[in-house]
Amino acid sequence: MTLLELDRVAAHYGPVQALRDVSLTVREGEVVAVLGANGAGKTTTLRAISGTVSRSGVIELAGKPLTGGPEGAARAGIAHVPEGRGTFVDLTVTENLRLGAYVRRDRKVAADIRRISKYFPWMLERGGQRAATLSGGEQQMLALGRALMSRPRLLLLDEPSLGLAPLVVREFFRIVRELNEHEGLTVLVVEQDARMALAASHRAYVLEVGRVALTGTSAELRNDESIRRSYLGY
Repeated sequence: MTLLELDRVAAHYGPVQALRDVSLTVREGEVVAVLGANGAGKTTTLRAISGTVSRSGVIELAGKPLTGGPEGAARAGIAHVPEGRGTFVDLTVTENLRLGAYVRRDRKVAADIRRISKYFPWMLERGGQRAATLSGGEQQMLALGRALMSRPRLLLLDEPSLGLAPLVVREFFRIVRELNEHEGLTVLVVEQDARMALAASHRAYVLEVGRVALTGTSAELRNDESIRRSYLGY
């Protein structure tokens, strides 16, 4: 079933129009990538979904309109890991994880920390360590773990590879694929590294100056040399 649908979504930053009639879908259980050059509107697409930018058009999650800004998106089941990670550096690893569960009303937070530590064993071992002392890769993993604590229906990832070593990026996307395969996590990822994003996703959209330029399965886009050269830069 379709979990997320955008229909003719536009967004502005003051007088500057960043998105123009963007339409896309994400089915439940999919990993979908949004690709494109800098300034194409990739990050703005995620901000429109999570309610952090003024937008028009229709955005629905499981057939219901998304309203109420960031709080409404979070309560609807959307977790957004922004570009630059957004880790709370003055808090400990465990405090960061607990903060990710703030919208929940159950008492299974401790159990979920243990569940997440199966993917990130070091988080349980170093729960009392301040996030500021973690490496960039560890902070990115912590941001992902914090997002998972909300038990999201949809995870938004914005440029998770930014500033990280290739080995760390491969490990990050390996864990995302594992979460998708083992837990059915639905993911919409914006990524500058088109090669890595296409290897980790089922389908992809390519944006160009705020519009959808093309879409297809990740295998189709990965294997079409003309598309790779014209739109993906490799």
